[in-house]
Amino acid sequence: MKYKKTLLFVDKHRNELLNDLQTLIKQPSISAKNEGIEECSILVSKMLKKAGVSSEILRLNKNAAPLVFGEVKSKSNPSKTLLFYNHYDVQPVEPIEEWEYPPFSGKIIGNKIFGRGASDDKGELITRIKAVESYLQEYNDVPCNIKFCIEGEEENGSENIEKYLKKFKKKFSCDGVIWEFGYIDTKNRPIVGLGMKGLLYVELSVKESIRDAHSSFAAIIKNPAWRLIDALKTLRDSNGKILIDGWSDDIIPLSQNDLKIIRKEPFDANDFKKEYGIKKFVGDKNAFEAKKALVAGPTCNIAGIESGYTGDGAKTVLPSTAKVKIDFRLVPNMDPKKQIKLLKLHLKRTGFDDVSIKVLNAEAAARTSTDEKIVDVVCDSAKKIFGDYILNISNAGTGPMHAFVDVLHAPCVSIGSSFIFCRMHSPNEFAKIDLLNKTTKCLCMLIENFSRSNSKN
Repeated sequence: MKYKKTLLFVDKHRNELLNDLQTLIKQPSISAKNEGIEECSILVSKMLKKAGVSSEILRLNKNAAPLVFGEVKSKSNPSKTLLFYNHYDVQPVEPIEEWEYPPFSGKIIGNKIFGRGASDDKGELITRIKAVESYLQEYNDVPCNIKFCIEGEEENGSENIEKYLKKFKKKFSCDGVIWEFGYIDTKNRPIVGLGMKGLLYVELSVKESIRDAHSSFAAIIKNPAWRLIDALKTLRDSNGKILIDGWSDDIIPLSQNDLKIIRKEPFDANDFKKEYGIKKFVGDKNAFEAKKALVAGPTCNIAGIESGYTGDGAKTVLPSTAKVKIDFRLVPNMDPKKQIKLLKLHLKRTGFDDVSIKVLNAEAAARTSTDEKIVDVVCDSAKKIFGDYILNISNAGTGPMHAFVDVLHAPCVSIGSSFIFCRMHSPNEFAKIDLLNKTTKCLCMLIENFSRSNSKN
């Protein structure tokens, strides 16, 4: 087994992994603000080349973030190809005042490295690069062809990833995809994910008057915030059930095998509630209902709402406009285009046709069948390195997995190094150093096991 020498290499070069991750964290790459995107793409390409991976920066147009492509062709097994999908962009750092350490410092404290992107997704990317590097350094070859697809817009909706995949389809052709991240639970068990929820992200707005007014005029001028609140109340009930006619009509019920996997998946409801400081779940769900909802339940979430004055002190103002950002999580077989039409029809039917709708992002859900051989490969590799694993049929979050499934016709599975409470998308995001190291070893084993596997069971 060639991977055994690579495991020793990973341990020996642990500090290099950390140094490279620090370098990557120190380079800001906030896609929402277009901050450092070009610079980070160049840095990632250089890191791939340093590891022995040929790399080029692909471009669509001036409005699309550059995509970094990497490739190593196997001398011993050129008929099998594994693709790693990652992203180099990160979330904004606000609120900056809540960071204990500078967000782009890569500060190491004990077993943790802090910084925006430490887990999502620069830490994950580094583990994959280092796994491939270990084979190149030890054997001057890889067990199968390895490709990297590293985009710079994932945190901003991956608007162009499908266009990239279609334009450069031959470059990205593969037999399987390892997704950009994967959680590890509080008992150091990696969560092997087989899918992602879809997303419909919209902005609803109401404009009542041409300018803000003195609040005394509330007696005669309608307040758009109240109008928007009334509209929002028609979208879902207090238990989280979406009230839009036809919204869930196309959902395929969970199979008995799906339910079996969900029941088997560990979930400590008390630990979860403690972590987030909550007393109960939406709709007072029990642990099983909560797990099922995370995996296969559509959601309607108010991500942000804005109207009038929200600063310090008092300002008696009647706002002229109100707007809200809403994200709907979708599950397999829900078509984002159809869901948009249903939302527009609902607002019109309920008397809120004055509410404007702006679609900010829309992507479908995706899910890989447990029959795919790559699922066994990932699970077996995880068990050998970590001792145990958890199989999850779908992550509660969203990523452009559907684009890879639909365009490349390749099964996608997620596994990674991110501690489940690593504060990704929040201040003080961190990665655990021991998990970075262990995950790199797992990926070494995974690469070799994948090279010897068939496409399906």
